[in-house]
Amino acid sequence: MPTLEHDHIALHYEVSGDGPPLMLIAGMMSDSVSWAPLLPLLEPHFRVIRPDNRTTGRTTPWNAEASIDKFALDCAALVDRLSLGRAHVLGHSMGGMIGMRMAKSFPETVQSLTLAAAAPLRLERNVQLFKTLLAIRQSNAAPATWLHALYPWLFAPAIYETKGAIAQATAAALAYPYAQSAAAMAHQLAALDGYRPDALSDIACPMQALLGADDLLVPAELAQGTLGDVTTHVIEGAGHSVHWDQPEAVAAHLKTFTDTL
Repeated sequence: MPTLEHDHIALHYEVSGDGPPLMLIAGMMSDSVSWAPLLPLLEPHFRVIRPDNRTTGRTTPWNAEASIDKFALDCAALVDRLSLGRAHVLGHSMGGMIGMRMAKSFPETVQSLTLAAAAPLRLERNVQLFKTLLAIRQSNAAPATWLHALYPWLFAPAIYETKGAIAQATAAALAYPYAQSAAAMAHQLAALDGYRPDALSDIACPMQALLGADDLLVPAELAQGTLGDVTTHVIEGAGHSVHWDQPEAVAAHLKTFTDTL
């Protein structure tokens, strides 16, 4: 089990594939396993590095100091430890926030940055939504209840038309042995609550943004208004979990973008 021992944590990460280095940074409540739909599409072209952010997966301790700055520090330290030079970075949702902070604070580690369902944007509504989901999870409600409340915000509407898809997603989430606990979720949420967006002018590396046309958490039109001249692709049939709803489109845009650099 590969780990990076640094800054009083053991950072778990996974590496697979062959090619130029690509770091995938997961979003809120997610870890390295969340990239499963993309891996078969990326591994033939990239050496794919996937850390478990603090509070998630197999990174310990779960209650280590957490902030966007700390998450970015961990990712940059992993690039250094693996002697990657500069890596392409794709960050999903909160992972995009981490990617922007990483590119700003550790520019020597980032060759390019792709924001997936992310923008230099902080919506108080989203923070309140996660706090409500946490309250449901901490209540006496059945364990699946908070997931059923979360999924409409994550996935494109089409998933609800596929018989058994939501039941399958729920069962997989509940059975996952490294799922984030409610206490760890609260700890990570405090880190998200303290986030303030970085200015794009502070980021020197090439950037692109991949937005879901049906994203409720980071609406495409709102996100585009914060992205300025960043090349942006709005992907039809995708919600906030753009890499689950349309993995082929995400992989194609990433490959095309990085091939030009």
